[in-house]
Amino acid sequence: MPPHPRSKGAQWETLFALPDKPALPLQQRLRLSVVQAILDRRLPAGAPLPSSRELAALLGLSRNTVTAAYTQLMDDGFLESRPRSGVFVVQSPSGLDMPQNAAQRDDLAGTAQRPGPERAQPDWDARVLRSLVEQRTLAKPDQWRQYRYPFVYGTYDPLLFPSEAFRECCVHSLARSHLPQWTPDFELSDVPEVIEQIRLRLLPKRGVFALPEEILITVGAQHAYYLLAEALFDAQQRVGLEEPGHPHARNSFALRAPQFVPLPVDTQGLIVDDLPRLDYCFVTPSHQSPTTHTLSMERRTALLAQAERNNFVVIEDDYEAENLYQGQPMPALKSLDKVGRVIYVGSVSKSLSPSLRLGYIVAPRALIAELRELRHAMLRHPSAFLQHAFALFLSLGHHETHARRVNAAMQERMQLAAAALATHLPDFSYTLPSGGASLWVQAPAWVDAAELGLIARSHGVLIEAGDVFFQNPPYPCNYFRLRLSSIPAGLITSGIEALGRAVEELARARGALRKVGVRAAA
Repeated sequence: MPPHPRSKGAQWETLFALPDKPALPLQQRLRLSVVQAILDRRLPAGAPLPSSRELAALLGLSRNTVTAAYTQLMDDGFLESRPRSGVFVVQSPSGLDMPQNAAQRDDLAGTAQRPGPERAQPDWDARVLRSLVEQRTLAKPDQWRQYRYPFVYGTYDPLLFPSEAFRECCVHSLARSHLPQWTPDFELSDVPEVIEQIRLRLLPKRGVFALPEEILITVGAQHAYYLLAEALFDAQQRVGLEEPGHPHARNSFALRAPQFVPLPVDTQGLIVDDLPRLDYCFVTPSHQSPTTHTLSMERRTALLAQAERNNFVVIEDDYEAENLYQGQPMPALKSLDKVGRVIYVGSVSKSLSPSLRLGYIVAPRALIAELRELRHAMLRHPSAFLQHAFALFLSLGHHETHARRVNAAMQERMQLAAAALATHLPDFSYTLPSGGASLWVQAPAWVDAAELGLIARSHGVLIEAGDVFFQNPPYPCNYFRLRLSSIPAGLITSGIEALGRAVEELARARGALRKVGVRAAA
C-alpha cells in the first residue's frame, strides 16, 4: 500500500531538516542538508526530489529559496532536471565516487565537526563583516557551454570578436619600441595613450569632454561601482536604484550598506517626477538595465534639474550606449551636466569581451584624485599592457569597425528573436529595443521565470530569470531577459522553440489545463 501523502511529507521534512547553523543563510543550510543526504546515501543516485513548491511548504521556506538551492546544486553536479519528470539526484554527484568513510562524507558536505577547543578554528561566519554570499546576483552555470541555447550575459561570440585586430595590437605592444610605454610601475597613474584615446575618440561621441585628470581607468564597470561605494557610501546615504535595475551595481553598493530607495521605470526609462530625498541616484539612461528602454530627453533634463535643486549626485552607467542601430543617440547625462553633479561610468568590456575587464570613470578631478588613492590601495593600477593594447586598438580605428559589425549582427538577431517569439510564444510580450543585445520579456501572469528557467535547462536553454533584477521581486515574477550576444543567429529560432516546450512542461507541472500561449512548430 503506498504511503499516505502526509507520511511522505514527513519523510522529506526529516530528510531535509535544516542543520542547526543559524549563522548560515537559509539557502546554504538547505543545500548542506541535501548534499549530506546524498553523500550519506540516504538519497541514492536517481532518487526523485520533491518539487520546489512542495519542499517550500514542508520546510516553511520561500519558493525562491528552494529554487535557488536546487539551481546551485544542479550547477554543482549533485542534481539534474529531467523533462516532464522533475529534479533527481545525478548518477555520480560532482563526478565523485561516494566515499564510505563518514569523516570524508562530512568533509565533502562542508559539515565536518569542528575540532576540540584546544584546536579551535576561527569562526568566519562571525568574523566576516561584509558578505555578499546571500545577495541575489546575475550568474550563469559553470557548465554553461554545455547548453545549446545560452541566452545569457557575460560570454562572447567568437564569430564577432575581432581576433586578428586585437592580436595585432597586442603584438605591437610587445615590440621593443613600445615596451617603455607600459612596462614601468604606473602607481597612481594610467597609460597616457589610453586616456587620450578615451577623451578624443570615445567620450566626444557621447558629447562628453574631459581633462586627463578627470578620467580614471578601472577593471571594468563593476570595479567602478566598488570604488564609488567605498569612497562615497555608508549607512546614512540614501541611494536611488532603478526598479528593476542592474544587480551588479546593487550588490557592489551593498557592501557599504546604504539605504536603497527603489525608483520605478517605464517605457521612457526612470520616472523622475517627485523623486524622494536622495544623496545619490544610479541610472542606466542609454539602455535601461534590464528593460532596454531609453531615458527620454525631457526626463534627462528634469533629472539633472532635480539633482541640482535637491542636492543629490547622479551616477550614470552609459550601458550599451555604442550598441545603437536605430535612430539617433541621446546625449549622455554627463554631456548635459554643467555643475559637476554627474559621475560617468563607461566600459569596453561589453563591446569587446567581458574577460578584458577595462572600464573608466569620468568625474570632477577632486573625486578622481580620491579614487586614484583608493584604487592604488586595492591593486595599484589595471594592467598597463592591456591599457596600451586597447589604446592601439582605438587609434587604428578597429573599435569603430568592430562596433558596426556587432550592431549589424545584433539587429539581425533581434529580428530573429522577435519572429520566433511571435511564432512560439505569442502570449509573451516585449518591446523591440533600438539597440543593445537583450530582450526584456514579460510572460503571462501565472509563469514564474525562475521556475521556467530551471525547467528550460533540461531543454538546453539558459535564460536570465527576472527576479534578480528587482530589489523586491514579486512572486510569481513573470519577467526574464533573453541575451543575444552569446548565441549564434542560426540557433535563436530553435532555442525559443525549445523554450516554448519548457513553458508547456511548466504548465503540465502545475496541473493546469490552460491555454499557455505556446505554439509548437509543425
